[in-house]
Amino acid sequence: MKAVVKRVEFPAGRRILAVSDIHGNLPWFRALLDKAGYTGDDILVLVGDLVEKGADSLATLRYIMELSAAHTVYALCGNCDNLAVDFAYGGGELGRDFYRFYLSVWRDRALILQMAAEAGIRVEGPGDLPRLRERLLESFRPELAFLRDLPTILETGHFVFVHGGVPSYEAMEELDAWRCMKNDDFMSQGYSFPKYCVVGHWPVTLYRTDYPCCNPIIDRKRKIISIDGGCVLKSDGQLNALVIPEGDSRDFSWVSYDDCPVGVALDRQAERADPVIIHWTDHDVEVLERGTEFSLCRHTATGRTLPVLTKYLRRRGEQEWCEDTSDYRLAVEPGDRLSIVEETSRGRLVKKDGVTGWYFGRLKGPEREEKIRESD
Repeated sequence: MKAVVKRVEFPAGRRILAVSDIHGNLPWFRALLDKAGYTGDDILVLVGDLVEKGADSLATLRYIMELSAAHTVYALCGNCDNLAVDFAYGGGELGRDFYRFYLSVWRDRALILQMAAEAGIRVEGPGDLPRLRERLLESFRPELAFLRDLPTILETGHFVFVHGGVPSYEAMEELDAWRCMKNDDFMSQGYSFPKYCVVGHWPVTLYRTDYPCCNPIIDRKRKIISIDGGCVLKSDGQLNALVIPEGDSRDFSWVSYDDCPVGVALDRQAERADPVIIHWTDHDVEVLERGTEFSLCRHTATGRTLPVLTKYLRRRGEQEWCEDTSDYRLAVEPGDRLSIVEETSRGRLVKKDGVTGWYFGRLKGPEREEKIRESD
């Protein structure tokens, strides 16, 4: 299937908000728009993966449909959005084995199973897929048609928005749509562009080797902006909105949201340099000493050791691996607001301005951010 390119011109004087990888997290999406001060005067660009993997995928889809009917909203198709489209209209080209995996892993976080549950359709196994497809097309035709009609690429006079990435801006209609939607590790491929390319898909923290951080990456030299904050996928993830004051502006900023409780640091802490950082791209470990709360592990890729929360450990056959983690120690000053990801007997895993690390000092709280502001 070829990429579908939509070309528009953004009117002067209107702010643009670009959000990617909502993944069916409707509370975070609503909260992010509220935090960004979103109004109908803004232009909202949703850079794919609107649904799947989140508890509210169907409700999120319907909310985006409502926004699109009332305001200026450009929603693009991501690889996850394409799953329901392929299932409903493409004859399951991804294959029965894939859908067996998809439904068994994501379960009630899969959009088509959320649709099935609302319609009272029981899905016992892969043998029920043909019947499920027929019933979903009967009951959810507007929702499925909305996803089916999403363009792959949005091009303006100053920007190209695409979920995964493109190799160039030449003949984009001839590009393979799936490769534009699922283009892993895009910023490491060496591309540069004449105007800014805004992408999601690959959580930005996977590009970091100095410390874990979920904030957007803006490469002004190569004109690439990557904004996926790992919403739903990571315990320390966040939902990012890139803020463009108007269509020809380069004065970029961003707003982010997560629902972590927030505390105020009471003690200073120095940064720990040269941390061990484990991403899902190289997450195999050897458990040297297993504990109830923490386990001492050797990272297979680097040979370095670090304590890992035992609940982060997983097994694949004989190989153990862990969820994204690090022994990075944040630089903290008294008065810093810290979002709390994990509370442990040894300290807290926290976020400061989008950067995740360990804090071993005293903390006032935790409380929700709004309560802390009220008490200041």
